[in-house]
Amino acid sequence: MEKETGFTNKADEFLQMFKKGEEFTKELLKENEKLRYRIAQLEDTVARAGDEARVRLYEERIALFEEELRSIRERFRKVEEENKDFVSKYIEVEEENNNLANLYVASYQLHSTLDFSEVLRIVLEIVINLIGAEKFAVLLIDDKTHELVPVGTEGMAVSDAPRVKIGDGIIGAVAKEGESYFSADLDFSVLDPYSPIVCIPLKIKEHVIGVISIYKLLTQKSGFTNVDYELFNLLAGHAATAIFSSKLYSQSERKLTTIQSFLDLLKDKPRK
Repeated sequence: MEKETGFTNKADEFLQMFKKGEEFTKELLKENEKLRYRIAQLEDTVARAGDEARVRLYEERIALFEEELRSIRERFRKVEEENKDFVSKYIEVEEENNNLANLYVASYQLHSTLDFSEVLRIVLEIVINLIGAEKFAVLLIDDKTHELVPVGTEGMAVSDAPRVKIGDGIIGAVAKEGESYFSADLDFSVLDPYSPIVCIPLKIKEHVIGVISIYKLLTQKSGFTNVDYELFNLLAGHAATAIFSSKLYSQSERKLTTIQSFLDLLKDKPRK
């Protein structure tokens, strides 16, 4: 709702800018008409006056033209500034529209399948293509060991990703507290698997099921924008739900297969 209100306000601003342009044009036409009338008066007076009077009238006419030129230049400068502001706001709205489309597509993709490996692949693609991360790892909590275990990585081997106890270090603290971590320095020259530049909890309501630990951004990515934080929020919630649902589905499928195999064995068992 806030997004829609923001777009409505920006649309109103654009309309106001167009109205200002229209008013500016009307004012210029009125002033031009007044000047033409004044010049006609001067020319009529010159026709009836002597040489000295002609000089004074021509000087007045030149002064009028110079004043008109200054006025037009000043108004042109103001309109040019307004046009620049208009273009800037238009580009901003275009970017927000594209970002909203990306958010929608990412959210749709996350919930388009119950296959765990496919959901994980989609999460990796979102982090690479939309956030712009070059090296990162997705870690999920192992309920038996209470450790964060890497299940997917980009730019590094799964074996190089850390296994972290809940509560230990930056990654463990994010998993325990459920709050995102952002480093003040986004350009780490040395990769430390236990010291990410960004760590996002994957949680369903207040229950954390894992984290996304980012270590390096793409070269063209110098920092984070508002849409990046929106994506982080999306990953924190939607990705967690998608991963959790796909894991439950996979577990239920395996149990169903086991039960079915057991029933088949009972059917095939010869009766005495």
